[in-house]
Amino acid sequence: MSMAERKCVTDIAAPRLSNRWLVLFLLLLIFIFNYADRFLISGLVGPIKAEFGLGDGFMGLLMGPAFVVLYVLAGIPIARLADRKSRIAIICAGCVVWSLFTGLTGFATGPAMLALCRVGVGIGEAAFVAPAYSLLSDYFKPERRGIAFAILGLATYFGQIAGYAGGPAIAHVHGWRSAFVAMAVPGILLGAIAWMLIREPPRSNASAVQEAFAPIIRRLAGIRSYIALMVGMGFGTLSGVSFGFWGPTLFVRNYGVTETVASNAFAAYFGLAGLTGMLVFGVVSDWLARKGPEGPPRLAAFSLFAATACILLVAWADSFEHAKMLAIPSGLLGGGWSVGVMASLQYLLPDRYRATATASFVAVTTLLGFLVGPWLAGSLSEMFGDASDSLRWGLTFTIPTGFVAALGLWYAARNLGAERDKLSAHEG
Repeated sequence: MSMAERKCVTDIAAPRLSNRWLVLFLLLLIFIFNYADRFLISGLVGPIKAEFGLGDGFMGLLMGPAFVVLYVLAGIPIARLADRKSRIAIICAGCVVWSLFTGLTGFATGPAMLALCRVGVGIGEAAFVAPAYSLLSDYFKPERRGIAFAILGLATYFGQIAGYAGGPAIAHVHGWRSAFVAMAVPGILLGAIAWMLIREPPRSNASAVQEAFAPIIRRLAGIRSYIALMVGMGFGTLSGVSFGFWGPTLFVRNYGVTETVASNAFAAYFGLAGLTGMLVFGVVSDWLARKGPEGPPRLAAFSLFAATACILLVAWADSFEHAKMLAIPSGLLGGGWSVGVMASLQYLLPDRYRATATASFVAVTTLLGFLVGPWLAGSLSEMFGDASDSLRWGLTFTIPTGFVAALGLWYAARNLGAERDKLSAHEG
């Protein structure tokens, strides 16, 4: 058979893939609504409480622990499925599920239905992160994943803005129920569009028997880079989320500004700087990845260490103006460090159980960051007496976990290449 004939046979056998930038753009749009739908309820607490006569405790349960725990528990079995079946099918199905439950929230007749809808949103959204990162890792080479993950990460900012600001804007004109219905429609449409336009890349292990979950976890527990990345991501998230949740309240208590002024300043100074930092981080991370696998995690460690120091200065700034100015370097340095972590994680993991290992990683880091962080900062503040500086002291004990995280990421860089080879050899 001639070379031309072999090429023809290969071209026929290999399915034509979608344009990788189109895939990234569609996943970004889906991820934006993933974040918007989870934060939508936070921006509509007032009218929901008023209609159903609920307290802060019940609303806090809906926004925090109930959502996070179900999101985490559903993520691992969904990721196991994504390691064997079509990842894009799972992503699209999840998108439709969480969008439907978001829309159903607008028809809630009482607290029980609100809670059930929140459960549905959490289960649906659990179908995105691990399959999406795994899918993009097949569409982008290691030296291009930094910018791809950075662009995908922009959804955290745009999604929060859409949930916090877009929902209340719709509710102001049409009522809070209409906001949930309006946010549901784009998600359903995006799920259908992505299903039609994104093709699943072929995987070499598609016909292999899936390995049991327990042996995978035992193997990963012996991989120092995986554990160090998990420590870095978990404690870094704890540091950032504790300040992210309590930062506007800190501004209100210590600088005498209104909640609206505090929230707008927080979004403008931290948010815009964070968007910029994430994109810059993605470009620099890719440049370093071409020189060796240790570059992205070391950059993440450095930027997280510096960002943690800047955020501590923000917490103790002597004026609102100084706090806003310090927020700019904090956002620039802290906006994209997680991109280096996720790029390193995807570099380390074998394709055969990449989604499963990613979901396990996300489960631990999400529980540590989103459950422990805000609760710990608030509890410490209460312990210090809820006085004018009590929240500052509470955050002073939680923010420095970012320093621990930075050390973990720096340590992870030492063994990343060798332990990737170790995992690959086991696959063989």
